[in-house]
Amino acid sequence: VTLHLNPISSVHIHQKPLVFILNSPLPLVWKLKTERLAPGIRRVFFVSLGSVVQFEKGNFSLSAETEEKLFPERNEHLLQWAQKEYGGVTSFTELKISRNIYIKVGE
Repeated sequence: VTLHLNPISSVHIHQKPLVFILNSPLPLVWKLKTERLAPGIRRVFFVSLGSVVQFEKGNFSLSAETEEKLFPERNEHLLQWAQKEYGGVTSFTELKISRNIYIKVGE
């Protein structure tokens, strides 16, 4: 699955830390494609067991962290876990089948 990350239109270059929780019932390869995300900013990708994140060429991967995690099974419990762990959730998306996911990051 390719994850496309771009800042919202009012932000020229996104310069804040981000946390992504990428959960799947089956192990996946998450391919990351980014535009206009500042290098050197901490970005964390939690993935379900057996999954990996592949970064594009460039230095984005130098400031990104990937960690496998056993997530709660049900989406409600996953959302509660994320809210407890991080104090808030700005976006939650559930997809049954997808090859591309487009996410706008920003305020």
